[in-house]
Amino acid sequence: QVQLVEFGGGLVQAGGSLRLSCAASGRTFSIFVMGWFRQVPGKECEFVAAISKSGGSLYYADSVLGRFTISRDNAKNTVYLQMNSLKAEDTAVYYCAAGAGVIGMRSRDEYDFWGQGTQVTVSS
Repeated sequence: QVQLVEFGGGLVQAGGSLRLSCAASGRTFSIFVMGWFRQVPGKECEFVAAISKSGGSLYYADSVLGRFTISRDNAKNTVYLQMNSLKAEDTAVYYCAAGAGVIGMRSRDEYDFWGQGTQVTVSS
């Protein structure tokens, strides 16, 4: 089992920045691909970003490319999502996810463990 806890959500004006953190516990963090997803009520959960086990490969949704940056610190068992130039359409609950056997990176079905989510609200 892996426990994931997200931090850093909140209310920000359009154009502003937020940094989300996700702290993992329970198993060796470095064996997991880590991803960020987001969901708006009434819509499907959407892939945002993912990072390989070593941190050497990064993946982004087209909607956030150039504005968001995913990173990880395996020594601290933490993955981050730096969000810049935020837009109203970035408003959602953001979830951190971990998967040991992830191949596709962008598919939520491949991730085994999920955090409880953190709300990000961007006011226009």
